[in-house]
Amino acid sequence: MGAQEPVCVGIIGGGLMGRELAAAIGRWAALVDHPVRPELRAVCDADPAALRWFDRIDTVETTTQDFHELLRDEDLDVLYIAVPHHLHEQLYLDAIAAGKDFLAEKPFGIDLGAAERIVAALDERPGVFVRCSSEMPFFPGAQVALETIASGALGQVIEAEGSFLHSSDLDRSKPINWKRQTEYCGAIGVMGDLGMHVAHVPLRVGWRPQTVFGVLQDVVTERPGPGGEPVRCDTFDNATLHCSVDHPLGAFPLTLATKRIAPREMNTWRLRALGMDGGVEFSTAHPKTVRRFAVRDGRQVWEEFEVGSRSVFETATGAIFEFGFSDAILQMWAAFLAERAGALDGRFGCATPHEALESHRLFDAALRSGESRCAEPV
Repeated sequence: MGAQEPVCVGIIGGGLMGRELAAAIGRWAALVDHPVRPELRAVCDADPAALRWFDRIDTVETTTQDFHELLRDEDLDVLYIAVPHHLHEQLYLDAIAAGKDFLAEKPFGIDLGAAERIVAALDERPGVFVRCSSEMPFFPGAQVALETIASGALGQVIEAEGSFLHSSDLDRSKPINWKRQTEYCGAIGVMGDLGMHVAHVPLRVGWRPQTVFGVLQDVVTERPGPGGEPVRCDTFDNATLHCSVDHPLGAFPLTLATKRIAPREMNTWRLRALGMDGGVEFSTAHPKTVRRFAVRDGRQVWEEFEVGSRSVFETATGAIFEFGFSDAILQMWAAFLAERAGALDGRFGCATPHEALESHRLFDAALRSGESRCAEPV
């Protein structure tokens, strides 16, 4: 292993995902051979209680409620901006103007217009390196599925499905949060929160929807507010997008589902694709198992095999162990910092700004479809 390039990191938004990054940096030595060594130096959050959590990390020198301090800090090489959707546009544009590289949380703005303005600003500053958060495709089984699809082993694609399924909002007594309010989350609702995760792989393999029929469900219309009073939930809980994808071998349906109310699920990402010659299926509910389909001697054969704890970047973790969410976070950041250093070397990379923009176009078309009750062009 050669010398690692030190990279100083700052976090804007010290909530759940900011803490996940801090934990991933703490586990960085698990990566066997990575060109970069990140060090967390600064954290910004509007809530002093959130900042106090980072007192346990010795390398953190700055905690502040003013994000401009991080933008002005010339010693910070990379930022992670993990804030609610309504804050994306201004923070991302300010970071771009300041020349800061950053990993952005999805969905790149509260709506399509915001995403367009962010990507336009990036196109004008090609020296600023930005990617969009989407960690679930870094599961080893997801990588096997992606490689199977990219290899052409499916032949003519018949159909494909991708989904990200939560049950976090199944409890009707759960207090309202910003993800259920259009003011903060945007009209796209659950699509903004979970949609990049299911769009990442299809867009990466070239499956770009031409039309979409959106089935959008506002299942729980009120939740308890801060004082226990009912507050209107004005975003969608669940969204199922029935898309048509053009392909040289023939058009096929692609179904993308994002749900916060999915009984029986906890935090499940799935990908399934079937073709005339083969198929593949993976779910994080069974993190070590991939199912593959093939036609052999005129017979249909489904087989299961174990993939273990191996992903894009090799780690010290034994292959027999199960891969989990914290491992996916580590892999996503390993990919982000390796690509920034010009050392991705053909490995799977984080979602790009233009992929984030394409996903927004899909979500916007799904909103129009929800209103028209017809398939809409993307």
